[in-house]
Amino acid sequence: MEYSIQELSRLSGVTTRTLRWYDQIGLLKPSRVAESGYRYYSARQFEVLSSIRYLRALDMPLREIADFLQNRDVETIEEKLRTQKAALELKQRELKLIQRKIDTRLRQLREVQRAPLGTIELITAPACRLFWVEATLTAQDYTDLELSTSKLVAAQSEALVFLGKVGFSVSREHLEAGLFEQYDGTFLVLDSADRVKGETLTLPETRCVRVRFHGHHLQAPGQYRRL
Repeated sequence: MEYSIQELSRLSGVTTRTLRWYDQIGLLKPSRVAESGYRYYSARQFEVLSSIRYLRALDMPLREIADFLQNRDVETIEEKLRTQKAALELKQRELKLIQRKIDTRLRQLREVQRAPLGTIELITAPACRLFWVEATLTAQDYTDLELSTSKLVAAQSEALVFLGKVGFSVSREHLEAGLFEQYDGTFLVLDSADRVKGETLTLPETRCVRVRFHGHHLQAPGQYRRL
């Protein structure tokens, strides 16, 4: 007995589009194709399709499934299941890393929403880790500021730059000279879960003065003067 592609789709729960794709890549070829172009499948192909569905439910790549279907023995499936288990364990670790990043960012955003604006505060800043790019910039040159930020992005394979994570530094010499528009470097504040290429700078817990304001870098020199 043979089944049309529509019948196989209805009985298996696999869409006709997916079945056509499996045919195209050679994963599940129909037993015959009529002159009209209609695909027909035999009862034996239900077993093959069931195997494909089971392995896809384990997130196994189609190329690995195709290899298994060509070498259907216990050793082959054991090897592929162990490989897939290792891949899933790696994915789980990566997802947990992403979850920690989201949790950290949500906490930071809540703190920002509650923070008083324009108030000068003496605080104890927690230890933090920075990725630093030395550069001479001015607060007036927005293009250079954006270019410096782009260098941070280009230096990393992982997307790290996000709102509130990029900063510009003013050296002690420039602060004492009142040159508040002269920046000496760009830095990226790293979360504990961030992975970076290159050296990082770790700052210890420090007593410092802070003021928060809503605006852009062109307004920062005025805040430095207040401090």
